[in-house]
Amino acid sequence: MLIKRIVSKNVISVSVPGNRYTALDLMKKENVSVVPVTKGDTKKVVGILTRSDLINNPDEEQIALLMSRDLITAKVDDEVSVVAKKMLDNNIRRVPVVNDDDELVGIVTSFDLVTQALAKLDIDIPVEKYMLTTVPTTWDEAPLNVAFESMKFFGLKSILALNNNCKLTGILTETDFIAESEIISERTEHSSTVGTEGDKWSWDSTSILYIEKNRLKFADKLVKDVAVREVATANSKTKVSDCAKNMKQENIEQIPVADVDGEILGLVRASDLMEALLEEE
Repeated sequence: MLIKRIVSKNVISVSVPGNRYTALDLMKKENVSVVPVTKGDTKKVVGILTRSDLINNPDEEQIALLMSRDLITAKVDDEVSVVAKKMLDNNIRRVPVVNDDDELVGIVTSFDLVTQALAKLDIDIPVEKYMLTTVPTTWDEAPLNVAFESMKFFGLKSILALNNNCKLTGILTETDFIAESEIISERTEHSSTVGTEGDKWSWDSTSILYIEKNRLKFADKLVKDVAVREVATANSKTKVSDCAKNMKQENIEQIPVADVDGEILGLVRASDLMEALLEEE
């Protein structure tokens, strides 16, 4: 299958020069987590900007300094397997699709590959072969900022919420955290006193340094107030194809894997299932 059969052509993009606030507002409005970056009024792709870039660099305002310039792209006539390998080799989930002049044509994601290509195949390998077994979890009574730091520590884009009995009660993604946060500026004062040479009656000189930093501030809510409560799950023996179909039906990029008693075993993401797509090829 060629990429042109599944590429999303109504792609949202931003341009340079530009600032983080324009990009963040656009991401929230269009409910997207990544946008290609084009140069000025042209369609020439010069980078890609993700929600993670915005979250992890709250002090930087210019898109040109936030975006990734190490750009991996695809062409409309590339095979699905070729693009899947690019994503896996570079640990990315989204690839801009360009023409021969590097002008933006569309975008293709791991979700597109799994739900449009993998879901049409009959692969009976169980998802336990591809699932992550080390995943972030948090108490559903925890504050949002605590849950966010736990998710960041694992370097993932989602976190599972558990109740007092360690049973799954919900899931939060990076999108949920962004919707409940804002960038605020804080100013701190640092002073130091330096004594002058001479006798004990000499004046001391004091220097004051003001440091202004931006940080992400979350709404005063608990995890259970924000988490998606109706969570689709799989078991360790669920077939890869069935899992892909479930992702498509529920329009989700990750599914928790649980045993018959509801105990969490892991997490399977669309990006994990791309490996099955390559093996099938």
